[in-house]
Amino acid sequence: MKTILGIDIGSSKTVALIADIAEEATITGVGITKSKGIKKGIITNIDQAATSIKQAINDAKRIAGVNVNKAIVSISTAYTQSTKSHGIVNIPTNEITISEINRAIQTALHNATIPHEYEIIQALPYNFKVDDVSDIEDPEGMSGSRLEVSVHIIMAQKSGIENTKKMLKIAGLNIDNIVLSSFASAIATLNEDEEQQGIALVDIGATTSDLIIFKENSVRYTDFIGIGSYHITNDLAMALHTPIKEAEHIKLNIDKYSDEEIIEIPLIGDEHNTKTANISLIKEVMSARINETLIILNDLVEKSRLKSQLTGIVLTGGFANLANLREIAIPIFGNMSVRIAKPKEINGLFDNLKAPEFSTSIGLVIYALGNHSSYEIDSNRKFRSKYSSQINSDINTPREIDNDNIFNDKEEVTEKEKIVNLMDKKKKNSASIFERFRIWLNGIF
Repeated sequence: MKTILGIDIGSSKTVALIADIAEEATITGVGITKSKGIKKGIITNIDQAATSIKQAINDAKRIAGVNVNKAIVSISTAYTQSTKSHGIVNIPTNEITISEINRAIQTALHNATIPHEYEIIQALPYNFKVDDVSDIEDPEGMSGSRLEVSVHIIMAQKSGIENTKKMLKIAGLNIDNIVLSSFASAIATLNEDEEQQGIALVDIGATTSDLIIFKENSVRYTDFIGIGSYHITNDLAMALHTPIKEAEHIKLNIDKYSDEEIIEIPLIGDEHNTKTANISLIKEVMSARINETLIILNDLVEKSRLKSQLTGIVLTGGFANLANLREIAIPIFGNMSVRIAKPKEINGLFDNLKAPEFSTSIGLVIYALGNHSSYEIDSNRKFRSKYSSQINSDINTPREIDNDNIFNDKEEVTEKEKIVNLMDKKKKNSASIFERFRIWLNGIF
């Protein structure tokens, strides 16, 4: 059993979760603080952001009673871009093992065009092809002479990664792994049928919305837009001339009022005096912004050109707490199925974490279990498989493989080493003969 720390750094709040990881995960510590130095998913003040993180992790450590100095950290889609690549390898033994799957993915990464200022944080394969048979979900154990794979590559700005590392270092932590925030939310909320049949997950936070699309159990598309639930709060505050805090309270509790009610609200700059506000007017202001936000998000899904292949939309994040959101969203998304998603329950999950706004942080804990994807290259350039232990693989050396993790039979490894040594000896002998021949020619002429 090992202990992990997951940190979700959002624009409105920072969440730190400590969990014991064995066959299942058990949350043992929680820390939640208001985020500072983060705007629309981007770090704007490293010291302020580090202070928020440090407070959250100290609270989590105090509850868990353990000391953790490495963290799995979410990164906003605002920092990322995605691309696709293709890899193909021959199978000399005619049997596809984890090793060949790793080589194929690494070849796809080698073939990819990565901008100089970006770095790969996750590579997620899809659409394996064995010889002439395509749409293979998992090729391990199959026979074939050629393996092909398409890979969805998520890359982040190097400056964003470096600033995140600096921020964590100031808070007294090192990064164990970096995970795209929408991917973490997806593995915390989506079920197998949704991932297989095609689904668009939209995680709508305070000031950002992250889109991730799954089809046939694989990530096919990711995108981002700088809009979220805070915009509703801001509209209410401006329309009612009331403080942000009061506008947020009204927004979250609007379903508790009837349309005919009139409430007393404080004034900006003069909170000792109040004025009256009509609930029906407040609902109109909220409805206008909610509809506008959902229309923009529908356009984001349309932009992927995958909407016709989807069976539905899943909404999560703080925005998903709004009353009657599903009923409002269905016609806007073209009468598609719409589900409001809370994170999956795991052991030790405290009641206040059973809400849509904690999907990313719960997803980071589930990510640590390692059974979320069949295969993946993570931010540490490690090949991960839920079917076996990690295999070290440097992206810059796609054919370099840790054989100890691939072959369980030591005799098989020894036999392969003998063959390799024999081949090396033959190469050296050939080189020696050639060299003697070259010297003899020089002596003649």
